[in-house]
Amino acid sequence: MRGLEKPLLGRYRIERELGQGATGIVYLGSDAESGRKVAIKMMVLSQEIAAEERQGVKERFFREAETAGRLKHPNIVGVYDAGEAHGRAYIAMEFFKGEDLTAYVKPDNLLPLEAVLSIVARVAEALCFAHRNGVVHRDIKPANILYDPESDGVKISDFGIAGVMDSSKARAGEVHGTPSYMSPEQLAGRNVDGRSDLFSLGATLYQLGCGRLPFEGDSMAQLIFNIANEPHADIRVHNPRLPACVAAIVNQSLAKDPGQRYQDGEQMAKALRLCLQGLAGARRPGQLSRSAASAVPAAS
Repeated sequence: MRGLEKPLLGRYRIERELGQGATGIVYLGSDAESGRKVAIKMMVLSQEIAAEERQGVKERFFREAETAGRLKHPNIVGVYDAGEAHGRAYIAMEFFKGEDLTAYVKPDNLLPLEAVLSIVARVAEALCFAHRNGVVHRDIKPANILYDPESDGVKISDFGIAGVMDSSKARAGEVHGTPSYMSPEQLAGRNVDGRSDLFSLGATLYQLGCGRLPFEGDSMAQLIFNIANEPHADIRVHNPRLPACVAAIVNQSLAKDPGQRYQDGEQMAKALRLCLQGLAGARRPGQLSRSAASAVPAAS
């Protein structure tokens, strides 16, 4: 007897579930026409959204998917296709076997600092590419950065898509985005540019470097107030072994005023790589050479 035929989603055959996230379920699949392996994300819209709003969210989702599909970069997950089946929108993406970085944000399971700096530098460069092509991610966080330790591969996922799905939740009265990583201007509902993504990347670097978030609060209102008004604790309070260059990069990335942050991802990546070079040339772990330390930008 032949086995059960695997279900089709558009032209994609579903193999198995890979995982679930806040905005949908991800499956491993294959293109029935070409046989290419793909990751298929089935997006979940809040059931509280009115029918007319739901259609608008879907239309925006497809526009964002089309835009993301034009971002061809080695550190951005490629988007092949977008469609709708069984009343749900989906995207077919490049399959990347790495896992997201959420496993490495706990103090007892941090990646080596050299790996963290290399990963974040590549993400900053990929963001620079996207921003220069008019695309802002709006939800940079460890869960949207994939890493494969075996190949040392890094990919940003959910480019532009997560923002659409989070907007659908906001219309149902829920929190928009992932507040712990969001810039003050994004929390305030203002228009954002690439510097907002760099703030989120700075928050991600902070967490990957010490296992703590830069901003916390007993309530959502307190968290939002702290991000908008309060300085973050020096990252070396939580991890004293970190060199000064890491603290300086974090501080500039998390500046409240976008004008005081890195103005593009290329600037941030250069600072990260300079810090990495200093680590490699240090006389002992955690100590920068004088020349490298003097070239690190001062904290804001």
